[in-house]
Amino acid sequence: MTFQDTTLYRDITDFARTTPSWLQHGATTWTEAGLLVFVALFAAGWWRARRDSPHAFATAVLAPLAAAAAYLCSEVLKSVVTEERPCRAVAGAAMSLAECPPHGDWSFPSNHATIAGASAAALALVRRALLWLTAPLALLMALSRVFVGVHYPHDVLAGLGLGTLVALVAVPLGAKPMARLTGALRTSSAPAVRWVLGPGPALTPAYETAAHR
Repeated sequence: MTFQDTTLYRDITDFARTTPSWLQHGATTWTEAGLLVFVALFAAGWWRARRDSPHAFATAVLAPLAAAAAYLCSEVLKSVVTEERPCRAVAGAAMSLAECPPHGDWSFPSNHATIAGASAAALALVRRALLWLTAPLALLMALSRVFVGVHYPHDVLAGLGLGTLVALVAVPLGAKPMARLTGALRTSSAPAVRWVLGPGPALTPAYETAAHR
């Protein structure tokens, strides 16, 4: 499978080599550790949803599961396409800032971009306002993979698209059954289960309801 973006790859990696050392170091750190920001957002979404409705809690729980499912889809696609990494395949390109993955760790699509795209979309389903944060983070993650020289531009674009698609399908599809399960398990007598799922939304006392009528 071939694409016509090797010139763009060379342009980006050549530019990367001219940037200050602090930017190069920041890019190589972000490209590996940046996904931890999404992990923190998933954890915050789960914690907040413990006191929300079963449907909201189900969406928050399914968000990281959708990212994991997107990663598995990306791995399957990699094994089918078997595209060599550009840091090994593109002649005359600048040396990659990050260590070039070994042969057999295929390039298309980018796992990092796939997870980032899925995370951004899934978190936006948890709370729509988060899209203003997660979308730029996902784009930055995708760009960093090309900037450090380990992916072609088409790898990260495909990854973003694949991850977004998986999240937008998987989360709504699983929300109803997960919400039913959450509602049922919130009545459990097991302390660990009740702590993980949370108490749900606070109930309005009957006398307060009557007073507002």
